[in-house]
Amino acid sequence: MKKIFFIISLAIMASMTANAQRTPDIATSGLFGNKDNITVLTINFEKGKSHNHPLMAIWLADENGKYIQTLYVAESIAKGYFKRADRSKGMWQAGEIQRPATLPYWAHQRGKKNEYDTYMPTPKQPVPDAYSGATPPGSFVFHLIPKEKLSGKYRVYMEINQSWDWNEFWHNNKYPDDKEYKTSSQPAVVYEANINTSEPGKEVIFKPIGHSHYAGRDGKLYPELNTLTTALNIVKRCTVMVE
Repeated sequence: MKKIFFIISLAIMASMTANAQRTPDIATSGLFGNKDNITVLTINFEKGKSHNHPLMAIWLADENGKYIQTLYVAESIAKGYFKRADRSKGMWQAGEIQRPATLPYWAHQRGKKNEYDTYMPTPKQPVPDAYSGATPPGSFVFHLIPKEKLSGKYRVYMEINQSWDWNEFWHNNKYPDDKEYKTSSQPAVVYEANINTSEPGKEVIFKPIGHSHYAGRDGKLYPELNTLTTALNIVKRCTVMVE
């Protein structure tokens, strides 16, 4: 087991060096997942010009798109606990809260209902710590390790969303009585990359394939991207590579 982890560590160090040379503004690196596994997926995320503390999830699916497991999700979503959850006393207070509009496609793909009969994690039913962490403030390199060794073709998905990114189509009066919509503004964008474990070292670019429901009321993927503006500039470039 020590030998396996040593090999993983060498792979991570090598990829971090290469990625740092290619992406000079990288601010964060992280390792998530089952450290006993020998499959490592390296995510190289370059922030775009509209990046402003978005929340995101990254997950693994089979070659047909069927969900396998979460590889990483922002800690606030993973635990259902936000630093800014309640402002009823005149200032933001931390606490438990549901934000279904944040990452609804991931939540429905994950398919685990909580005690409120929704698909979002809660403090009682969180995503395991091994697959969650703080939201990176900018560009980052993540080394994500699945539960099981991978062999063959897979899809890796990323969903990303940030609040207060209104535009002419998704404006703050579009759904004036929908409080969930107002926590999202432009809906979350879903990206996809197709990988093959027989091609280690090959970088595959994530491409936007659609957006989620604006208020998180369903798990559908909406392919129309023409109404999105700054939401498409949260990410400048993002790739995944099998180590």
